[in-house]
Amino acid sequence: MDYKYHCYIPAAPGLNTLPFNPCSLLDLQLLTLSPGETWSGASGDREILAVILGGAANFTVGGSKFAGVGGRADVFSGKPHSVYIPAGSDITIEAVGAVEIALPSAPSDLVTEPYVIEPSEVASGRWGGANFGRNYHQILTEIAQPSLPARRLIVGETYTPSGNWSTYPPHRHSNDNLPAEAAHEEMYYFRVAPEGGFGICRLYTDDGYEENFTVRDHGVHMMPEGYHTVVSAPGYTTYYLWFLAGTQRTQGAHEDTTLGWVGKTVPTLRDLGL
Repeated sequence: MDYKYHCYIPAAPGLNTLPFNPCSLLDLQLLTLSPGETWSGASGDREILAVILGGAANFTVGGSKFAGVGGRADVFSGKPHSVYIPAGSDITIEAVGAVEIALPSAPSDLVTEPYVIEPSEVASGRWGGANFGRNYHQILTEIAQPSLPARRLIVGETYTPSGNWSTYPPHRHSNDNLPAEAAHEEMYYFRVAPEGGFGICRLYTDDGYEENFTVRDHGVHMMPEGYHTVVSAPGYTTYYLWFLAGTQRTQGAHEDTTLGWVGKTVPTLRDLGL
């Protein structure tokens, strides 16, 4: 099957790009550097959130320098460090040790200074309940970090435990109809632990298109439209970096009405400790 909304981003040394991209706003690059290696580039007309997946690096963004940003060994080892890179910035990243950095981006006209988001600023918690419970990190959202400037990007991380479902009930964010729904593109970048594991991701649209695919390391789910959900295979945890962009940064999702009753059980499940 030729997938419309799923691909794998290369994880080769240096800067890696998506092989194709159905989104008009969002993009993703993956930077992999060995100890002491340096990469230089520019943000152009886009804002970037450099999320340290593992390792540490020195950043020079325009006239600002941030030394030793990072620290977690991998995405399953705590909260991330991140660097917000505004549009119009020259960028140099030098690896302190081996480092892997996700670079989600979106168009921006915001004039602001670059900044570091420390792990202490990342909100964490649990969404859902029972076998659709999952844990999250909110890195750059209008809810958890209202004082941090950004034009479009909304970014976080989700960890779906063994055998559990995530983004369930499935939801979409296709139409600006606040507060019920906001029009946003979204992408998921996946990792799986332990090595060799997998999950399944499903996307379907109101006009009947459906796409199911295997989630493995470096898979990317690209969602300019459609309802979406993820499940982890028993014995494995799936991680995904999620990021959205739209005309505004207020989040709002519309759940599939045929499955919405499941979400209404969450308060009862939590009262039961599930």
